Amino acid sequence: MKPNDPKDDLHRYLKAAREAIIWKLDGLSEYDVRRPLTPTGTNLLGLVKHLASVELGYFGPTFGRPHNEPLPWHEEGAEPNSDMWAPADESREDVLGLYHRAWAHADATIEALPLDAMGHVAWWGDNGDVTLQRIMLHMTAETHRHAGHADIVRELIDGKVGMREGNSNMDGGDEAWYQEYWNRLEASAKEAQAKQS
Repeated sequence: MKPNDPKDDLHRYLKAAREAIIWKLDGLSEYDVRRPLTPTGTNLLGLVKHLASVELGYFGPTFGRPHNEPLPWHEEGAEPNSDMWAPADESREDVLGLYHRAWAHADATIEALPLDAMGHVAWWGDNGDVTLQRIMLHMTAETHRHAGHADIVRELIDGKVGMREGNSNMDGGDEAWYQEYWNRLEASAKEAQAKQS
């Protein structure tokens, strides 16, 4: 049995999270990948754009490895949250292309540096001194967090759930099973509320 390599393990989990995010856009219309489905505007293409931006930052300037990607939403005077949505003139291909370039840049940084390589996250202030290992952990957690958001948004759009094509990672059964399950949870929630009254 081959012993685990911590750097390879971290990289594999980051790659899996990236793929989960991208899969959530498969088969959806331009409207569906962009439309806000929470009161704070969470949308699938915006999650991808945001993750591309943060990967470029964490694996670029943090380790003195400029990425040379224009990110106008990070410039002085940019509209708040402009990294969390794509205007109509910014295509899905533009955003996905940026994310894939961010992956390539991040992967090159990961391959070039040891886990204990030091960097500095300027926007973390006094706590900005970091290792590559910490940034890999942070970016993996961030990507999986947003993959969870994407799971919920995609389910709200068309009911599709799961980690990736061919692996729903869901317990239960078919649509009828989940409807009965949902009804049972709703009844239980109402019963618990009634007991509080």
